Amino acid sequence: MIDFVRNRRTYFVVAGVLVALSVIGMLTSYAVYGQLLRVGIDFRGGSLFSVRFAKAVSEETIREAFVAEGYAGTIVQQLGDPTDFAWQIRTSFATTDQVNAVLERLDASTGAVDRGNSVVDTVEASVGAEVARSAAQAAGVAALVVLAFIWFSFRRVPNPMRYGIASVVAMLINVVVAMGFYALMGFLQGWEADALFLTAILTVIGFSVQDIIVVFDRIRENIPRHRGEPFSMIVNRSIMETLHRSLATQLNAMFVMIAILLFGGATLKPFIAVMLVGMLSETFTSMFVAVHIVGLWEERGRLRPARAA
Repeated sequence: MIDFVRNRRTYFVVAGVLVALSVIGMLTSYAVYGQLLRVGIDFRGGSLFSVRFAKAVSEETIREAFVAEGYAGTIVQQLGDPTDFAWQIRTSFATTDQVNAVLERLDASTGAVDRGNSVVDTVEASVGAEVARSAAQAAGVAALVVLAFIWFSFRRVPNPMRYGIASVVAMLINVVVAMGFYALMGFLQGWEADALFLTAILTVIGFSVQDIIVVFDRIRENIPRHRGEPFSMIVNRSIMETLHRSLATQLNAMFVMIAILLFGGATLKPFIAVMLVGMLSETFTSMFVAVHIVGLWEERGRLRPARAA
């Protein structure tokens, strides 16, 4: 049997290094852009173009037309069925004259803009700030729900709150690592946080609990089965019994994400990349961080009465 417990300090060091690098990336982004992450119009406000064409138009053609008018950070998405020829483009705030200039440039390059079925909306900065606050509140509520759920589920196990706290710590590590990765890609690729990024982060939070629950549940089952064994042995046994299942499940999802990264559209890549990084982090923290936090906590708790005696 592989002794995972023996190397838990190494796992903690690796997790600490990942968190430190992620924090450095976000602080550097704050120093350069004034924000921990470069944010898109969903958070800072901007203009939303809903453009319909009379024929098929490629994403690259649309993006080039906007870049030519000075909108380099556009987010281009196809709407509905491809035969609808409808696209949505998000940019920084544009005045009426700038909107007309962009549409004229787009019509000149494609010759197919349907002005009668095209609409341009704006998102105020105050609305973007409200979205940012809602995102932070959603993450905080998710952490509290995870803590309460795991405490209730493991209430028959000694010190159930420890399992909940370890789960929240692992979840926060995954979120910080995903955000640090996005901050880095903001430098390298100009990625901006938008609604899809928020969706990816909330998905990472959900994934963070999935495997942790599996391992914790096996620990709960093994405690009465192996009475008298050291708690570290029970933790190690539980990891071994769930490792194959967890890796098989996670790898299947990762292969799909890698395929989308390689062959999917440019708009989806930041969303999928954040989910992939979060899933990699989640696989590591569920097996090698959360369970060892509980194991170390339990061992030290049991040593105190013995030392006192």
